[in-house]
Amino acid sequence: MSARHDTLGVVGLGTIGGAIAARAAAAGHPVLVLDPGARTKERLSRLLDATPEARGRIRLVDRWDELAPAATVLEAVPERRDTKAEVLRALDRVCPPGTVLASTAAALSLTDLAAASGRPGRLVGLHLALPTAGLAEIGRTVMTDDSALTRVHDLVDGIGLGRVTVGDRPGFISTALLFGFLNQAVTMYDQRLAGRDDIDAAMRHGCGLPLGPLELLDLIGTDTACDVLDVLSARSAEPSLQPARRLRHMALAGLLGRKSGRGFYDYRQPADAVDAAAPPAPVGPPAGHVLRTVGVVGTGTMATGIAEVFAKSGIATVLVGRTDARARTALEAIAASTARAVRRGKLTEAERQAALERLTPVGDRTRLADCDLVVEAVAEDLEVKKQLFAELGRLCRPGALLATTTSSLPVIECGLASGRPEDVIGLHFFNPAPLMRLVEVIPSLETAPRHVDAARELCGRLGKHPVQCMDRPGFIVNALLFPYLNGAVRLTESHYATADEIDEVMKRGCGYPLGPFELLDIIGLDISLSIQRVLHDADRHPRTLPAPLLGHLVAAGRAGRKSGAGFRVYG
Repeated sequence: MSARHDTLGVVGLGTIGGAIAARAAAAGHPVLVLDPGARTKERLSRLLDATPEARGRIRLVDRWDELAPAATVLEAVPERRDTKAEVLRALDRVCPPGTVLASTAAALSLTDLAAASGRPGRLVGLHLALPTAGLAEIGRTVMTDDSALTRVHDLVDGIGLGRVTVGDRPGFISTALLFGFLNQAVTMYDQRLAGRDDIDAAMRHGCGLPLGPLELLDLIGTDTACDVLDVLSARSAEPSLQPARRLRHMALAGLLGRKSGRGFYDYRQPADAVDAAAPPAPVGPPAGHVLRTVGVVGTGTMATGIAEVFAKSGIATVLVGRTDARARTALEAIAASTARAVRRGKLTEAERQAALERLTPVGDRTRLADCDLVVEAVAEDLEVKKQLFAELGRLCRPGALLATTTSSLPVIECGLASGRPEDVIGLHFFNPAPLMRLVEVIPSLETAPRHVDAARELCGRLGKHPVQCMDRPGFIVNALLFPYLNGAVRLTESHYATADEIDEVMKRGCGYPLGPFELLDIIGLDISLSIQRVLHDADRHPRTLPAPLLGHLVAAGRAGRKSGAGFRVYG
């Protein structure tokens, strides 16, 4: 390949521009960089320190015409229409007719930018959701030349990125799904529904995300996030995408995140960021709250998992089913689970036997009368739970803590049904409970503070990471997760991208452990639809209205992996 066809030009050495320049140089491409910023040399030095294999291949230039030798020139300037259009017009004036112009636009109209550039057929979108992305979204317009698209495809392939080619739509795939989620997390924090560290820890431990949403915003930059959200909200006419008040104020105050040293976290004091991710230190039983015996009501997967956790932590546990037979079947499920743990080396046989001896399966709820804590894990149906709590309120000794494992229903209603709301709290264990570290602790307005302290300390004793949230629909994880999943279903409903493409973008482009459709099939489409309905009933916002396709699949019996088919077919 000739020098001209091998050379990449980059305008703007910010987060994304720098990442692409470094990748291209490391892959052997000569790279010309134009960036008039005052700290360009400092940024380049940091970039080369992080990617030493790029040394010797990146050259800073001072004039537009010095980019003319590049076969492809990437504009990577801020997400503002006038700024990008000005750069593209300048490149059109100095670059030969065959040069391809690539834009990192995340939300702006590529069609508009292509027309403004002066060479509409030679403009292609090249979007990375994050600087660490392993996949690029290639955007094309109705005017894009096939040869220009092929040039960008070859460039992306050559620098080791995966790719998905999409049309011109606000936000493409990753931005459309990611930024609504991030903005909602800021709103949750701004409204004091949950704390900063708890929001981030909930999404890391509950969903396996590499960074919590507020940590990720610090990486992206609060100013960049505001620019992208402004464009998305204007193009989609969606008020919920207008930047959250705190996000806009932070950008105005110069609290931009990592690049300024302060954002949601203070990077001038590394311990602040580290502490946000650190798990809680295990603690003993709460002072003044002796936990001798726990009762678990239910015999399903959630109930058996929670009972296993308690028993393995050294706590005598009464496992209550509707009948003695069902309770014994639940005990057999725990015996099988702990046997698997022994085979995997997670548990010794002696520890397994000791845990099983702490479990008492019964079909008589009166056996709960002397328990210090009772955890219900019955069907996710408010009326069923209220009936149970009314019974627990009568049965259980005064002062005993009563907990619901609901993932989205109001804790206060369970408390009021019990007749002793000060003793009722939400303890939302994540499934599978023996493996997942996260527990959402949800006090209602009536829950006694001593019970909140006891619940958080108990989580530490169980080796779990507690996060606290106000009693609101979906708590932290489901309130943030399910609108994102619903948005993904709506995106594929529109035929803009397939489920496979969306999953690939969110995994390789955003670092998610599972794509949204993989996750929906694991959770269960019926459960997902139920939770989405609860969220919509609470806010009545069109954005949370369950996507019709989700309901159609459930009606057709396609509930996900457990039924053999959901968005994909299994078996």
